[in-house]
Amino acid sequence: MRAAAPLLAQIASLTKQIHHLDGEIEKLAERYPEIALLRTAPGVGPLVAVAYVLTLDRADAVSTSRAAGAFLGLRPRQSQSGDSDPEHRITKTGNIYLRKLLVQSAHHILGRFGTDSALRRWGLRLAGTGGKRAKKRALIAVARKLAVILNRMWRSGERYQPFPEQKQKQAAMAAA
Repeated sequence: MRAAAPLLAQIASLTKQIHHLDGEIEKLAERYPEIALLRTAPGVGPLVAVAYVLTLDRADAVSTSRAAGAFLGLRPRQSQSGDSDPEHRITKTGNIYLRKLLVQSAHHILGRFGTDSALRRWGLRLAGTGGKRAKKRALIAVARKLAVILNRMWRSGERYQPFPEQKQKQAAMAAA
């Protein structure tokens, strides 16, 4: 037990530091109201939302919401020439930390504990088309789409809609 005492003290110290830093992240959430909005998306916790807001700085940092994925390096590199259109890896431009956080969020969305949504169903459909490589591609595709959705939410001020097509159908029925 004496041999483990220094390790236990170190774990307690690290736990205390983690709680302190969690508190600092929550203070940022109070300062930036858009963080609470982004946290309504699945797999997006306080750290991902804070990193997204602080990295992009403002909702219109990218020309369109669709460009958010490319801005963060989650788009495949292109080198088209004539009839040739080879598939390449993602560009990996932009903030590496935020890109990794979005991929972790994609893991949560596609994982066992992910809540049912159009994004999850789409990602699982992509992952189901092949083996291990298809699953990795699906993770990046979901991370890219999540970056786009977060930017769209930030621009519009609307909360996350798990099934946006249902909202459109309800609006059409109400108008009729």
